[in-house]
Amino acid sequence: MSHDDSAKSHDDETLLAEQRAYYRAAAAEYDRPYEDLDELRRLLTVVDELPVRGDVLELACGTGQWTPLLAARARSVTAVDAAADVLAVARTRAAPPHVRFVRADLFEWRPSRRYDTVFFAFWLSHVPPARLAAFWETVAAMLEPGGHAVFIDDGPAAATTEEGVTDGPVPTVLRRLDDGGEYRIVKVFHDARSLKDDLTARGWTVQLRTMDRSFIGIARPPG
Repeated sequence: MSHDDSAKSHDDETLLAEQRAYYRAAAAEYDRPYEDLDELRRLLTVVDELPVRGDVLELACGTGQWTPLLAARARSVTAVDAAADVLAVARTRAAPPHVRFVRADLFEWRPSRRYDTVFFAFWLSHVPPARLAAFWETVAAMLEPGGHAVFIDDGPAAATTEEGVTDGPVPTVLRRLDDGGEYRIVKVFHDARSLKDDLTARGWTVQLRTMDRSFIGIARPPG
C-alpha cells in the first residue's frame, strides 16, 4: 500500500468511526425524517413494487423502518446494523419469527450463507468512494445465483437539505443532534445515470429510476 493509499484508508476509518458514533447517538431522533417528509413516506410504499423475495438480507437496517415491509414479502429477513441503539428500536418494530437481527460492522462482516435479495436503503451513500468497488463485490458474493440487490438512496438534489456538504476523496455532511452534538458522516450523492454506468461497467445488469430526490435500483451481479 502506498503512503497516499494508507493516508486515505486512515481518513476513511476516522470518518467511519464518527459515522458509527453518530448513528449510535441519533437512535432517538433517527425516525424523525420519516415522520416529517412526505417523500420518505412515499418511498416506503414502493417496497410492494420491488422484487423483494425469498431469503432477504437487509444491510444497515437502522431502526427498522423498512424491515417489516421486507418481512411481509420474504421467507426470512436478516437485518444487520453496526449500532446497538438503533437495533434496539428495530426489534420493537419488527418482531416476526422469521426476522433475525445481527449487530455487525458492514465493512467487516460476511454472512455464512447467500440470499435471494440484498436490500439497502440510504446505505450506499455512506460507503466511501475508495471502498465502493469492494462493496459491490461483497454484495455480489452475498447473493444466490439469480438473486439481485435492491437499493434506495439520495440523489444529488438531496444535498440541498444537508448542512456542511464537502466534496473531495470522501464527501461528507455535518449532522447535528438535539443535544448539540455534531458529527461528520460520509455522504455521497450518487447521480443515478453515473451509478448505472459504473455498475454496468462492472458487469452488473441494472435498472434505476428516480423518485422525488431519491433513486431506486435493482441490480443483478455479473454471471
